[in-house]
Amino acid sequence: MGTHASILLINKRSGLTSFSSLNAIKRTVDPKVGHAGTLDKFAEGLLVVLTGSMTKLNVLFSTMDKSYRATIRFGCETDTLDPEGEVIAKADLPSLDTIISTIPTFLGEIMQAPPLYSALHIQGKRASDIARSGKQVEMAQRPVTVYDFTLISYEQGVLVADIHVSKGTYIRSLARDLGLACGSRAYLEALQRTSIGPFRLTESVDANDKDALLNAMKHTDAYLARVPSVS
Repeated sequence: MGTHASILLINKRSGLTSFSSLNAIKRTVDPKVGHAGTLDKFAEGLLVVLTGSMTKLNVLFSTMDKSYRATIRFGCETDTLDPEGEVIAKADLPSLDTIISTIPTFLGEIMQAPPLYSALHIQGKRASDIARSGKQVEMAQRPVTVYDFTLISYEQGVLVADIHVSKGTYIRSLARDLGLACGSRAYLEALQRTSIGPFRLTESVDANDKDALLNAMKHTDAYLARVPSVS
């Protein structure tokens, strides 16, 4: 154990929180660990993990754009906008033509209201904690950018798409808003993060694979060279 400053690209598994995904890294690499860009428990994919003195670079990684493979289920909406929530609304399925004609309205800079069930703080409290207490909260809209939204498939009410967005964009909110814009309802059934800035999921390793983890530390200098400077 020691102060091993490193940048690690980890493939987070679905069913684990981003925080608990760091436990193996704390044991193998360094107890001082942070990550850039939280993934919801149900989501999987790329997590940039910083250890030791590299944790101070978190601000650089948090500003990077991100890409996802999203699975959106139409016909109903859940309170959490993900598969772990309770269904709060149902609607007819939209046609493929409707979805294709609606997607372009979400490209570029848009105003987006974050999910009520999120880690965002409202007057010092997590929005999700307020929501669970039963209180109604109005989530303020904020500008985000959708660079690309490519439809992969649409079958039996389930849309698969590759989406490239700016920091701060919630794919759960995008699913909700697309559903409403199509005259239906929708939630995010599955999510895989495929990139963060210049880093790709294909470069990642399993946090529980000790040998792969230790080998991945050797790439830190090369990864650091790919990070845009503060200036």
